[in-house]
Amino acid sequence: MTKATVGLFENRSLANQAVSEFKAAEIPPAEIRVLTNPMDLPVKGSLGTPHTDFMASLCRDLREMGATSEKANAYVKGVENGGALVMATGTAEQVNAAAAIMNRNHAIDVEELAGLEPALPATHLGSGAVRHETILAGRIRQSGGGARIFVW
Repeated sequence: MTKATVGLFENRSLANQAVSEFKAAEIPPAEIRVLTNPMDLPVKGSLGTPHTDFMASLCRDLREMGATSEKANAYVKGVENGGALVMATGTAEQVNAAAAIMNRNHAIDVEELAGLEPALPATHLGSGAVRHETILAGRIRQSGGGARIFVW
């Protein structure tokens, strides 16, 4: 199973701060991606839409990792608005360490950008009690910030 931590940052500088701390967590540089809004992608052909293609590909990749459409769109919108998206893959220990580092460095909580978590319908437990659950859609909430761990 692949595990990755994803964090959205207000700007590239904050993202770079987090990434600079990854070395101590022994996360190999090849397992780290920092994505920002690509302003100068080359256009190929008269119908080329490289910026749109990039953003659509990013949204699709996030959904394949387990993000809901709303959360994937929030990440993409954050990148389009000047933010930086950091992704780090690795062992469970590395991914957990990366999430903690991202949260210390102010990863944005995309749930706040995209709205509330989708909830499962209430389940009646018999004695009048009702249980409500939250769908996690392939991601694990990391307490204390906006970084999310995806498993697929």
